Amino acid sequence: MAELVLFHHVLGLTPGIVALAAELRAGGHTVHTPDMYEGKTFATLDEGMAHVRSVGFADVAARGVRAVEGLGPELVYAGYSLGVMPAQQLAQTRAGARGALLIAACMPTEEFGGPWPAGVPLQIHAHEHDPEFDNGYDLPTAQAVVSEAADGELFLYQGDKHFFADNSTTEYDAGATSELVRHALAFLARV
Repeated sequence: MAELVLFHHVLGLTPGIVALAAELRAGGHTVHTPDMYEGKTFATLDEGMAHVRSVGFADVAARGVRAVEGLGPELVYAGYSLGVMPAQQLAQTRAGARGALLIAACMPTEEFGGPWPAGVPLQIHAHEHDPEFDNGYDLPTAQAVVSEAADGELFLYQGDKHFFADNSTTEYDAGATSELVRHALAFLARV
């Protein structure tokens, strides 16, 4: 079974992120959920973004990177939106990465020294009309990164919500989350 680190989105380590981690754990995997906000959570995207700006994007991402220091190298890195920054950085730069699961965001591989590393499988998941993903940047970036990876998949689900896989938000979409978890568990079973 895989060992996974799931980095939370801009709202923080919400009960919905904890629940998503529990669904992956139910598949027999070890799932770590570092808190890059030191206990703070937010109700809206704007509130979460204000917090990140006050701390600094680089500092929040660095907290995520530091969170894996005591863990072994053979990890799958997962990130949801803001959490994609440390997840993708670690998947691309930390030796031993077994895979990457990115939800609702993607960064160009050049941000972390690109190209996508050989032998590191990748899955990206998003609602197809999420304005934070289908914004002229993340979606084409995700398509490019998936085509760059030897083993890359992009799953787009019907809908327009950013926090679709967080059951503690009003944007939760049980059907899309079920599909995401099904695809992620199949991915984790083979990495």
